[in-house]
Amino acid sequence: MKITGLSLWSVTLTSHEAYHMAEGKTCGTVISHVVRLETDTGLHGWGEVCPIPHYLPAYAGGVPSAVQELAPKLLGVSPLGVDAVMRDLDAHLIGHRYAKSAIDIALWDLYGKAADLPLYTLLGGRVRQDMPLYHSITCVAPEEMVRIAEDAYATGIRQFQVKLGVDQNWEADVERLTKVREAVGGGPLVYGDWNCGASKLHATRVGRAVSHLDIMLEQPCKTLEDCAAVRQATGLPMKIDEAAHDIASLWRAHELGVLDAVALKLSKFGGLSAMRRARDVTVHLGAEICAECTWGSDIVTAAALHFAASTPRGSLLNTCDLSSYVAPRLCPCAPQRSNGRIAPPEGTGLGVVPDRDILGAPILEVS
Repeated sequence: MKITGLSLWSVTLTSHEAYHMAEGKTCGTVISHVVRLETDTGLHGWGEVCPIPHYLPAYAGGVPSAVQELAPKLLGVSPLGVDAVMRDLDAHLIGHRYAKSAIDIALWDLYGKAADLPLYTLLGGRVRQDMPLYHSITCVAPEEMVRIAEDAYATGIRQFQVKLGVDQNWEADVERLTKVREAVGGGPLVYGDWNCGASKLHATRVGRAVSHLDIMLEQPCKTLEDCAAVRQATGLPMKIDEAAHDIASLWRAHELGVLDAVALKLSKFGGLSAMRRARDVTVHLGAEICAECTWGSDIVTAAALHFAASTPRGSLLNTCDLSSYVAPRLCPCAPQRSNGRIAPPEGTGLGVVPDRDILGAPILEVS
């Protein structure tokens, strides 16, 4: 089996509600890119990547250029040796992991279809039928955040990410965390996330003010060292997100004592191939994993769900059905949340195929 063509689509995704984070980061309307790899056997592999503005060293406009640069290196290549193909792409174009992640996912989809197996089998084997979801609460007025938390709780959600820092008011962030904690009661996981947008002082004041509550903090500051200072000052457990992007950063977070939990995101690491290696290290270091990506719809969500379903027992904190936050749904038959949990798609490979009418015309075709 050889790759004979590549197509790329650009799709506008709109959040069901404006999504606000610290330092002016927002998710309202964003661009997702969908990749399809064609083969001489008639099998197709699908991938997706959706960078959000000002979040990581990635931007939607960079995807088409990077994919066009990489496409000739894919033609005539067997998709079955995914790691070898990705090493060749890395040698040809240094960096640009986010763009490569969509290609990597499409290669794994092809691998699963050629083997007639679901992706979770190839990623280590299915160890759970479904996975717990967290619900991310946009940073708005505390009373509105409570409403969002209560609505999500009523659907079975028991893990809540509370976005903080949009107004740079530490007392408002304390109120947000306190009121959401009270609204969902004891037991559910509640963690406050600044997306790197807090100073050490701001995060420490918030952490100390809520230290009597059952709260976890997520990536308050830009550097791991500053996050470690906040953890030491507050005594609260820490989840790392933006600053964990490769094996070295995972080890550094562990050395600093801030790797209680970590967000492994497909576009941040460069796809499933790199995520598998990161998972092995994370499991070894004893941290719990949030399996997800930055943003996107059903294709990237399916990849994250297969990854989550095959993550060893005791090491999965949660996952995220990104596609439930946006419209349109690219794959109308993709899995949906039920009672706060979600299962990976059935079928071979990713188990999802986008609706071509929703995708529209491709912006790039190479054969």
